[in-house]
Amino acid sequence: MRLGGQPRRRRGTVDRPYSALNLRLILASVGLIGWVALAVLAFLGGYSLVGWLLIAAAAFAVIDLVVIQLRRRARRRSDGDGHSLFE
Repeated sequence: MRLGGQPRRRRGTVDRPYSALNLRLILASVGLIGWVALAVLAFLGGYSLVGWLLIAAAAFAVIDLVVIQLRRRARRRSDGDGHSLFE
């Protein structure tokens, strides 16, 4: 493990570490797609209770996506960038 300074081309600093919101956005999106796909398969297979539980998990993924986007927007405002919400 390297103990020197920060590697080149890295955006974070010791005082202000790089945020993992983009990774969290990808993971929540994959989770949402997976839960919905499994819910459809459960409903088609006749497992309605399991399907509804998977729909509930997908709803939590949607809530997480909204929270992530709000945090990304707040981060951009604090950085002073004029980029759009979905960049």
